[in-house]
Amino acid sequence: MATMTAAQRREQARVEYDAFLRSCPTNQLLDRISDKWVSLVVSALAAGPMRYSDLGRKIAGVSPKMLTQTLRSLERDGLLTRTVTPSVPVRVDYELTVLGHSLAQLLTAVKDWAENHFDEVRESRDRYDTESLDD
Repeated sequence: MATMTAAQRREQARVEYDAFLRSCPTNQLLDRISDKWVSLVVSALAAGPMRYSDLGRKIAGVSPKMLTQTLRSLERDGLLTRTVTPSVPVRVDYELTVLGHSLAQLLTAVKDWAENHFDEVRESRDRYDTESLDD
């Protein structure tokens, strides 16, 4: 058996990624990016850089703790950058990276779909619930 370089091992692993397997790193990444707060933060930042307080106001219902955790995880994954500007008070801006913008296109499309089709989904739910009561 031939010895593989680290780059060859990474390439082989990339080819073998299977998000349907729980242990696959792509499964874990899908879990992260399918989070409601991640979707909303990424969609909000798609329009341009924002400060923490602006994000908190834009995203109704997100707690400061959850917003902080979400921003940290997105920064760790390379999807956004955090820029601190020394001033009084300190200014912190968040901005999507190129990788983050590529994800934003997809997540913004899902957000838009939800906004555009919710009435149809609600009607379907109502119909289902009514039929379920009749059974």
